[in-house]
Amino acid sequence: MYQTLTEILRRELPKMGSLNSIEQRSGVKRQSIAKFLRGERFLRLDSADKLAAFVGIEHRLIQRRGK
Repeated sequence: MYQTLTEILRRELPKMGSLNSIEQRSGVKRQSIAKFLRGERFLRLDSADKLAAFVGIEHRLIQRRGK
């Protein structure tokens, strides 16, 4: 089953500690994280990259057939 980065981050970030702790360790402002988790805004790509690395999400390119 395919899950979006947004779905994974919204599920995993609350498990990673307080917003203050996540901010200090990831470099993403806690206000941005809080609004993202509440569904009030989306993350900028650079912030999503930082949080994905913080959570331990690995990105990889998948070759598509016929392209």
